[in-house]
Amino acid sequence: MIHTSTAIAANARESTQERVAQPRPVERLVAGMATSDGAGVRLTRVLTQHLQRRLDPFLMLDAFKSDDPDDYLAGFPDHPHRGFETVTYMLAGRMRHRDSAGHEGLLENGGVQWMTAGSGLIHSELPEQEDGLMEGFQLWINLAAKDKMTTPGYRDIPSEKIPELTTDAGATVRVIAGQSHGVAGAVSRPLTEPLYLDVHLPEGATFAQAIPEGHNAFLYVYRGAITLGCEVTTPVEVPTQRMAVLANATGADGVVFAASGGPARVLVLAGAPLNEPIAQYGPFVMNSQNELHQAMQDYRDGKFDGGYQNAS
Repeated sequence: MIHTSTAIAANARESTQERVAQPRPVERLVAGMATSDGAGVRLTRVLTQHLQRRLDPFLMLDAFKSDDPDDYLAGFPDHPHRGFETVTYMLAGRMRHRDSAGHEGLLENGGVQWMTAGSGLIHSELPEQEDGLMEGFQLWINLAAKDKMTTPGYRDIPSEKIPELTTDAGATVRVIAGQSHGVAGAVSRPLTEPLYLDVHLPEGATFAQAIPEGHNAFLYVYRGAITLGCEVTTPVEVPTQRMAVLANATGADGVVFAASGGPARVLVLAGAPLNEPIAQYGPFVMNSQNELHQAMQDYRDGKFDGGYQNAS
């Protein structure tokens, strides 16, 4: 039974697992690529550009974790975006967001920032700490062609506003977007229908999640290890810091996995593909090269800034 308080299912206990009759098999395991971005922030690019078509509508997933200030202190100074959404999920640390649409927010432990770049904005993401651990993820989700020039938007979601549930097996699930075990997430989107879960598993616990057959889906293990599959699919071991791309198997209705060798933490992501052309140049994601050229010209002409001056 799920209990809610102010629309939040906080530490609720679900009486049954979600029913998954035919789990998806693993198509491939992917190791992230070490890189840097912004003003030299060290990170791991888990979902890279060559996987964008396969994992449509997802464009990128970066993981960052360091307790060395030299790895993150310079942050991400002013830079533009157009044509997609960014979702930043902070596990540990403090990051200040400011943008040319007038939005400002402080991202802290367990919180999420969901930004719609739309027709274009300039923003910065700068640490508000000089030491300690900085850990989290940034996900890019594509916008449909008809929405790429929508008005930019921004939403801060503090940790306590992210719905949570606990299954009978003891798995704690933070529902950032989509729905899990009858609990609606903090965000929903009608076209891409993103599912974004942070699943915490005690040792040996199993978790099942329904996923529509037509959606692209993947997992990212960021603590411990999991065994993915059950008696009707070949089990696959997924170690820490690996992404498992789930096959789009006919008739498959979800995913089943268990923590192995200790507790585990896993991101579960799925979404409805847009099946549209993807044209990317750095921070701009459009549908054609002509649209990219226009985005760059608009940025050079100051059409993104709205008189923006970052006071940081």
